[in-house]
Amino acid sequence: MSSNSISKGRLLIITAPSGAGKTTVVHHLLREFDQQLAFSVSATTRPPRPGEIDGVDYYFITPEEFDAAIAQDQFAEWEEVYAGRKYGTLKSEIKRLWSMGQTIVFDLEVVGATKLKKMYPEESLAVFVQPPSSDILFERLRNRATEDAESLNARIERASLELSYANSFDLILVNDELENTLQDARQIVLDFLSLN
Repeated sequence: MSSNSISKGRLLIITAPSGAGKTTVVHHLLREFDQQLAFSVSATTRPPRPGEIDGVDYYFITPEEFDAAIAQDQFAEWEEVYAGRKYGTLKSEIKRLWSMGQTIVFDLEVVGATKLKKMYPEESLAVFVQPPSSDILFERLRNRATEDAESLNARIERASLELSYANSFDLILVNDELENTLQDARQIVLDFLSLN
């Protein structure tokens, strides 16, 4: 089957600054709509964290492999999120999931989400998960205690910038009370899936 014979499907792009809760929302939606939604596995140059599985959590590839894929135009979007840490969505992953008739859900950082929305404007719905306030977001990042002070400061600085992108997306989902947020996310998906 040639890539041109695969009909385009839909893309549900969930984006947010780190710590805003986008991954929690995505995991909930994948459980709730397990027959309709399929997760797009991103490629990354970062090493796996304990418990992460290649091809399930990410496609873990070397920086050299990532750069070769960029040169061969294999990415729908990619970004160097932190120095030396690249993430991207492979076009082959989108084609693979569309060939299975799935609506694809993405868990993307903000710049990557912007690029993907631009590449697939008609097929996609981009939802920005917004924390109740920047202070609450920064506190969440501090409470994770998963990185050193320098790395944490880089995340907070990047999150500040990413918050300014909120109005670039189709919908804003405020993550204040998690149960309400998940109900709202469920309704967004129901509405999106009902479109012809």
